Amino acid sequence: MTTKENTISKDMFVPAHVDPAKSEKIAKKSLNFWQDSWLRVRKNKGAVICLVILVVLIIMAFVGPLLTPYSYDTQTTKYNNLPPRIQGLEDVHWLPFDGTLTRKDGTEYNAYEVRKVDAYYWFGTDNLGRDIFARLWKGTQVSLFIAFMAALVDMLIGVTYGAVSGYLGGRVDSIMQRIIEVIVGIPNLIIVVLMILVLKPGIIPIIVALTITGWTSMARVVRGQVLKFKNQEFVLAAKTLGASDLSIIFKHMIPNMFGIIIINTMFSIPNAIFFEAFLSFIGLGLQEPHASLGTLVNDGFKSMIAFPYQMIIPSIMIALIMVCFNLVADGLRDALDPKMRD
Repeated sequence: MTTKENTISKDMFVPAHVDPAKSEKIAKKSLNFWQDSWLRVRKNKGAVICLVILVVLIIMAFVGPLLTPYSYDTQTTKYNNLPPRIQGLEDVHWLPFDGTLTRKDGTEYNAYEVRKVDAYYWFGTDNLGRDIFARLWKGTQVSLFIAFMAALVDMLIGVTYGAVSGYLGGRVDSIMQRIIEVIVGIPNLIIVVLMILVLKPGIIPIIVALTITGWTSMARVVRGQVLKFKNQEFVLAAKTLGASDLSIIFKHMIPNMFGIIIINTMFSIPNAIFFEAFLSFIGLGLQEPHASLGTLVNDGFKSMIAFPYQMIIPSIMIALIMVCFNLVADGLRDALDPKMRD
């Protein structure tokens, strides 16, 4: 016995009414590769926060020296080794910005009052009386410039070398890869030290020294991608249409490798910053009166026990820049990898 609720009527088989004007309507806006990647980057909170921090640091590297009335290279020996002191925070004793120092017997004293200094040095002064705040941002500017230039040169040389090697293949590829193996086999530090000793310490010699061996990893990555791409359909189609080898490499293959190139470049920047700081720390970097993060750490290391702030402040800056660049690079790697799509 069938009830009224279980009765199957013909009305249940009538097709639904579809509005022809809305049948082809796209509900969601189409996104290209870069827009889709940016949406995935935004989901990585750590990468976004580090990206904001890096933008602020880069802006402050140029604006910071203008915020203080003191120049980064002006020496005022009577104001040497003054601790940090900031207006409005000097009465907050639990913050290290009240201008106090500790004697060997453990007693604290206000260095500005004892030496009758009516001035404010936000990050203190070094042993020559130079403003550490101005020198910190000037050093950050120089270190970032060296790192970005070294990464740019590494990218240009490595991408070109690796693409040509992988595309030509055969004996040419074998010879070019043996050259890379010889360069990689020589200790990087020895090459850099010899180059700086020959060219004399300075910004240009440091960039040259960093790029002598820094491009090899990029070249190997690009070569592997070219070997994967060169037998695919879009390359064969370009050859059929008469495209030249250079056109195929630089107009068809390399644009498909932008994601990997950007990621490797982002990872090379903190490495260059650390290596430049290391060279400056051992005395092979920039010379006085120029400043970089490495020279600031080197100067502060000499008086670390008595005035620890002179080394702690630039050390924190180096660590912050390197951590932020690495986290941003990790976020870009996840966003630009098609396999990571959610």
